[in-house]
Amino acid sequence: MDEAEPDVLAFMSFPAAHRPKLHSTNPIERLNGEIKRRTEVVGIFPNDEAITRLVGASSSSRTMNGPSSAPDT
Repeated sequence: MDEAEPDVLAFMSFPAAHRPKLHSTNPIERLNGEIKRRTEVVGIFPNDEAITRLVGASSSSRTMNGPSSAPDT
């Protein structure tokens, strides 16, 4: 733990207004939730390429719309 202290506290060198967004995993959690929701809707996939397309489409739409965008419905 002592060796990791500089890495863990590195975000403190940024302006205070930026800090909440630096350590938040909300965008990742939102993307994972959206992928889970979409895969549950489909239920079963005929092959690996089908799930790759679905996950890729979810990821690319999130990237194009930005991490703060509402999920596609």
